[in-house]
Amino acid sequence: MELRQLHYFLKVAQKEHVTQAAEELHVAQSAVSRQIHQLEEELGVDLFMQKGRNLQLTAVGQLFCKRIEGILKDLDKAVGEVHEFLDPEHGEIRIGFPHSLGIHLIPSVVAAFRQRYPNVKFRFKQGMFPTLIRDVLSGEVDLAFISPFPEKHDQVDGDIVLTEELHAILPPNHPLAGEETIALEQLKDDKFVLFSKGYSLRPIVWHACLEAGFTPKIAFEGEETDTIRGLVAAGMGVSLLPEMALFQTNPLQPAHVAISHPKVTRTIGLIHRADDKLPLVAQSFRSFLLHYFGLQQNNTPSV
Repeated sequence: MELRQLHYFLKVAQKEHVTQAAEELHVAQSAVSRQIHQLEEELGVDLFMQKGRNLQLTAVGQLFCKRIEGILKDLDKAVGEVHEFLDPEHGEIRIGFPHSLGIHLIPSVVAAFRQRYPNVKFRFKQGMFPTLIRDVLSGEVDLAFISPFPEKHDQVDGDIVLTEELHAILPPNHPLAGEETIALEQLKDDKFVLFSKGYSLRPIVWHACLEAGFTPKIAFEGEETDTIRGLVAAGMGVSLLPEMALFQTNPLQPAHVAISHPKVTRTIGLIHRADDKLPLVAQSFRSFLLHYFGLQQNNTPSV
């Protein structure tokens, strides 16, 4: 069994077509077909079956594919670690983060890190809380910023790097728009613009309202901080957003007011897979971040 055969097999499994696989691999179609045939002969099973003009994995082919994907991913990682060992300042860091951190935090920390290590490359992936956990566990990303920090999780480890207050955001003509601070219960009669279900800020706002003694009335839902901010500025309702999400990105802006009671905060953590050693360049980035946020690695809470 040759490594080339496994790469050809995976590409055909992904494309479900020998010709398309050959085009992406930049080899002749006959070469791909021959390698797949030799692999099937060596294993003594059919890995593919014909379905119309396409090829589909057989049941045993699906099992084999799942294992080979993991093996080749580990192999690629091993090769990368060797290269990083030779020159860890030229590696690549794969990092995940929620949309709300992409406005200011991610650009700031990456820019600061690249001042020290200008040749390090970054690959970014945005996602919601469950997606980021999945990407860390699958190895899609090395590290992920996540909010809220998962206090108990058997498969990920990490550190709280930041605790951030949420502020009330109000239409500019709202009666409370000029106040320095308000109690959240003062918004009990207002309609709320909330994040859609599945976004981590939604339950934080919801539970804060319940703690303040009321259930928020939902007027609209959105999926990005810019959308929430814009709808509030347009008078569609009120909402709560983290301080980090209050940076101006367009001319139409809502008013924002601190909340005196109850204090509404979110934790932001940096997580990685618990049973896996980070690549050297990712380890350097993690150490840099912990110092960037004024933390010592041995004095931070872990999952």
